[in-house]
Formats: sequence, structure tokens, C-alpha cells
Amino acid sequence: MSTAGVDAGPIRRNGRFLRYWTGHATSMFGDQISALAMPYLAATTLHAGSAQLGVLTAVLWAPQLLSLLVGTGVDRLRRVRRPLIVANVAQCLTIAAVPVAAAFGLLSMPLLYGVGLALGAGTVLYGTSYQRFFVRVVPRAQYVGANSLLSTTSSAANIAGPALGGALIKLLTAPLAMLADAVTFLVSAVAIRTVPVEDAGAGAADPEPYLRRLRAGVRYLRHHPYLRASLGCSTTMNFAAFVVLSLLVLYATRGLHLGAGRIGGALAVGAVGGLLGAMVSGRIAVLLGTGRTIALGAVLYCLPFAALALARPGLPGLLVLAGVEAVSSFGVMLFDVNNNAVRTTVTRDDMRARVAGAYSTVNYGIRPIGALVGGAAAARLGLVPVLVAAGALGALSVLWLLASPFVRLRSLADLE
Repeated sequence: MSTAGVDAGPIRRNGRFLRYWTGHATSMFGDQISALAMPYLAATTLHAGSAQLGVLTAVLWAPQLLSLLVGTGVDRLRRVRRPLIVANVAQCLTIAAVPVAAAFGLLSMPLLYGVGLALGAGTVLYGTSYQRFFVRVVPRAQYVGANSLLSTTSSAANIAGPALGGALIKLLTAPLAMLADAVTFLVSAVAIRTVPVEDAGAGAADPEPYLRRLRAGVRYLRHHPYLRASLGCSTTMNFAAFVVLSLLVLYATRGLHLGAGRIGGALAVGAVGGLLGAMVSGRIAVLLGTGRTIALGAVLYCLPFAALALARPGLPGLLVLAGVEAVSSFGVMLFDVNNNAVRTTVTRDDMRARVAGAYSTVNYGIRPIGALVGGAAAARLGLVPVLVAAGALGALSVLWLLASPFVRLRSLADLE
């Protein structure tokens, strides 16, 4: 049962959501440590090249190609918390495998590929299950507020997390630093376990055949004007972004001659833009309209990547990297906060996991493809031309929105 019809005040008064948010926020900070530690470990300790780093990024996201299959199954589960808890515990154990392997001298790229694949599988289970949990603890009137708080927290984690990760890597080594991330997954699992939430009703046990349910979810997504345009735009953005992200640490270490501490510091400074974007995304949507704010965010997310071509080794490169990250992070928050609220509003409750799965299969499934393309293209053409081309391609994602009702959407109230 959704809480859409419940009268709601500010999100800070929603105790159930804040309990979930506490655990989720802890995990967000931990994730930033591993996000830096894994590619840094590969590039420095294991001496991986651009193609190998592309594969490492790809395997993290490859399980998203199965999101539709997982989401269709999740829609039939009555327990809305259980898959989230299972995902957190599995990811905790997976991350912990890296320091254990390091202690026994077993670190290798195949091991990191396996860890990345298992982490990605946990992300799929969590992501396809999340919306069913979210709508049971957050009233519709609080959708933007809740998404804004989550995005603000993510930005804060992006600010503090890389700096913390860089410091821990320098102090403890990369494998040991990842233990902190393992602990944060456990904290998240416990927090979710303590949130009282109503389980799904009898509809979760719908006897309709699995494949028919799967096809219904795909049709619903394909024919919905807002969801279709949102998917096209975000998929194009993700492809371009992961071309860049698969190469960013390699470019920073070998092209700009930056160490883990400086890379973490640059990403942390850049993430201030994301924090600002998350905080003002709702206000900008009021001024420009929800649809136009989403379109602006799409352009600002990817276009700055092209400016990485201006970076030079040392301090100049550090400043350019921080500036690019700041503008890009600001843009993605304008996009994400408002786009997520629109998707949640327009999706039927009985379709949530299926649609989330179908959406993620395409939207996140393109990420490993982008990473592989980025690694292969950089090996052939060089890092800088690939970074510039990816920035330009990502900015063109806005064309999906311009050809849809999005740009005429003033607020979520217009969707009711």
C-alpha cells in the first residue's frame, strides 16, 4: 500500500524515512572509499592498463543487464524489506573478500573482477526493490523532499568520502581501507530491519505467468511518454559518463601525475557542486519548471567532461579536475532529484519493481558498455580525444527530453 494519499509535512518529520536514511547515508560514505580504492589498487598495485580498468568498471555494472528479470520476480514478493537487507549483507561479505585476499597474497585482477560482479549483483537486487520500500515510508507530497535529502547526502558523501578514502588508502593501504565500506553495509542492513513498513498485499502473489508479467513491464515503460523519454536521456548520459569514469583514475594518475590523496581531494572539492545542486534542485524547479530543470541538468552533467582536455600535470590539472567535477555534480543533481520524483509519481504501484528493473536493464546496463568502449577507444585513440567526445555525446542526451512532454512539465502536481 502506497502512502501517496497521506498528508505530509517536511521530510525531517518522517521518522521511518529518517531511520532508513541514517543507514543508507552511512553506506553512501563507505561506498566512496571502495569507489576510489578498487581502481587505485588496480592501477598501482596490479599495474592494470586502460582496457583492464574498463573491464573492472564494466563488471560492476554488467549485472544491471539482468535487472528486468530480477525486478519482475521482486514484484511478486510480499516482504518489501527482505531483499534490501539480503543485498546489503551480500555486499558486505563481498567487499571484505579484498582485504582477506590481500592478507594471503591472492590479490589479482580476476579477483577484483569477481568482487565487482558480485557487488553489481547486490546493487541490482537493492535497486529493483527500493521503490516498493520507498513508497511505503514516504508520502507522495514528500517525494521531492526525500529524494533531495538522499541526493544531498550523496553529495556530502562525494565530498568527504574521496578525501577520507584517499587518507585511509595512504594510511592503511587500499585493501584495508575497504573494510570500512564492508561495515557500512551492515549498518544499512540493520537500519532497514528496524523500519516498520507494511508488506505488499495479495497482488504480490499474482498468479499471472512470469514472462507475461515481464512483457507487461516492458510495454508499460516503452509506451509511457515520460518514462520513455527519461530512459532515453539517462541512458545516453550514462553511456557517456562511464566512458569517462572508466578512464578518470588512470588519466589522473598517469596523465596528471596525481596521487590518491590529491585525486580524492579533487573529487571532494568537485562534489561541493553536487551538494549545492541537491540543495537547490527543488527551488530551481519552482523557478524554471520541473521539466526544464531536468533538461538543464542533463546538459550540465556531461558537457564539462570535455574540459578535461585543458588539464595539465600537477596543480593545474588538479584544479581543472575539481572544476569539472563541481559543474558535472551540480548538473546530475538537478537531473536526478527531479527525474526520480517524476518517475516515482507516474509509475503504477503494481508495476514498480518491473518498471524499475526494465529501466535499470537499459539505463545501467549501458554503463558496462560505455566502460568497455571507453577503455578500448582510449587504448587506440588516446585518453584526451575520448574524454572530449564523451562530453559532447552526453550533452546531446537532452534531445530526448526536447521531443517529449518533459519540457512542458511545470510541477509534479500537473501529473496527478
